[in-house]
Formats: sequence, C-alpha cells, structure tokens
Amino acid sequence: MKNLLQKIGFPRLVAARAMARAYVAVAVALAATACRPDQIEHLKDHKRIGIEAENWEVKRIMPKDLLNATRWAGDSLTITADSLLRQTLARELAAGGVARAAAFCRPETYHFVDSLAGVLRATVRRVSERPRNPANQGVLLPEEMNPDTARTIKRMSQEVFFYSRPIVLNNKVCLRCHGEIGQDISAADYAVIKQKFPRDQATGYKLGQPMGAWQLSLRRDGVAEFWTMKTRKKWREHKMPKLF
Repeated sequence: MKNLLQKIGFPRLVAARAMARAYVAVAVALAATACRPDQIEHLKDHKRIGIEAENWEVKRIMPKDLLNATRWAGDSLTITADSLLRQTLARELAAGGVARAAAFCRPETYHFVDSLAGVLRATVRRVSERPRNPANQGVLLPEEMNPDTARTIKRMSQEVFFYSRPIVLNNKVCLRCHGEIGQDISAADYAVIKQKFPRDQATGYKLGQPMGAWQLSLRRDGVAEFWTMKTRKKWREHKMPKLF
C-alpha cells in the first residue's frame, strides 16, 4: 500500500496541503495586524476639521430662525446691560452716593454695551412714559409693559427686526433714585437729581413695578450672524493628561 501511495504522488499532496495551510496562516496574521487600532493612522485634528467644514457649509436660515435669533440677541444685550448697570450703580453709590451714581444710570451708553450692539447691528433705546431724561420719553403698548418674562418680537421689514422687553424695578438699590421721595429718596438726594434732570418724572416706583422698556432695532445681517454663532458647533481642544 505504501509503495502504491508513493507512486501516485502522496508526498507531493501532503506538501501542497502543508504549504496551503502556511499561506492561510500568514494571510490571517497579516489581516489581524492590519485591523489593530494602534496601527491605524488617523488624520490629525480630524474632528476639528470636520466641525470647521460643517461651520463653513452654507445653510438656509428660515424666518422663524431669524425671529428666535432676534430674541436671543435682544436678551443677550439687555441682560448684559442690566447686569452692568447694577454693578456700576452699587459701586458708584458706595463711592459717592446718589450725586455720583446719577450720571451712570444710562447703561445703553456703556462702552461694552455699545460694542455688543455694534456686533449685533442693533440700535438700543430705553423708553418710558415717565422718564428721568426727556430723551427717553415714549409711548408703550400694554403688551410691552407685561412682567419681565414677556418679550415683543416683530419683523418690521425685510431688513429690520424689533425687540422689546420691560424694565422692571427689581433691585432695592434702584429705589434710592426711583422710589418714594422722603421715604426711599432723601430730600438732599432728590435735590441733586432735580438739578441734573429738571423735568424728572421717574420717582414713586415700588419693587416689582415696570418702569419702561428696552427697545432694540436689529438689522437682518446682524441677526443672521448671531443665529449662526449660536447654532454652529464649537470645537474645544482637550489637552492630554501629563504622563511624566
């Protein structure tokens, strides 16, 4: 039998099968090596590049998006102004009383607020039916004097949006200039106010009472840019931990 197998080429068959198994083993080893994660070379900063590419993609901004952006922009600007006003008045009242603080009660003119308005392409006004400064005199609709959570958002034209938010006396510091004369405002302090603003009407208010409203006129290009900034993905670089 052995001689017969040798005659029909059995050794060659065995050798061929052994060689085939060797080829398969090498192929499997190479495939496994190629699939190892540490052998894959990723594009450097690929996530950041992908986000930046998406940010540069032209996207259509719908009318409802522009109205939402108008609210976001108006809230951002007026809340920033209100916060700066409270900080500034507290500082100036502590430094020099009402005589010093009265000159700073115009947050729409603060440099930071003015700069932000420039970025948003916005014109900013504070309006009241009982103003301290006659330049702020205006007629307000009932809906514009609702509680502080209310907003009035309109599209006045193709290129102009309107934003309004009530100004509510919600800080006791403000009573020193806008409260009851003789109770919250001393006679000496009111004499200073009248000297600076002879036609003053902005007294007699109580906590929680609306005094007027912020009114903003915003250009479409500024609103659209703000929408883009608020909705685009942000890339934040994560520093690797220090190993040694």
